[in-house]
Amino acid sequence: MPDNSPMNWLDEVKWDNQGLLPVIAQEASSGDVLMFAWMNREALQKTAELGRAVYFSRSRGKLWFKGEESGFVQTVHEMRLDCDSDVLLLKVTQQGHDPSIACHTGRHSCFFSLYRDGQWQAVEPVLKDPESIYK
Repeated sequence: MPDNSPMNWLDEVKWDNQGLLPVIAQEASSGDVLMFAWMNREALQKTAELGRAVYFSRSRGKLWFKGEESGFVQTVHEMRLDCDSDVLLLKVTQQGHDPSIACHTGRHSCFFSLYRDGQWQAVEPVLKDPESIYK
């Protein structure tokens, strides 16, 4: 008899050999790419359940609820899986500061270094001193 139960949506994701999925966070209102991070299965499930971004910190080896220290929470509006099912795009609203801060350096986006004239140049301002964000 065929199994008519729906496939677990998490099983449709192609996790890497460490059980991780690369994730891009994009600001829903502006289209700005804010950051890149990783999720494991639990992080993706919690993101879907809570409607806020939960990542997996490889350096700390644990779940990272975006904004848990900084207060800069990401509200998730959409989750889109790419055509190969191995990259996730989150469309988010970055909370906690206006203009929004997603980067631990106190900048709007983690992608603030521009290659120009043979070198990397910071082209986005620090909106808030990271020393005052993280305790």
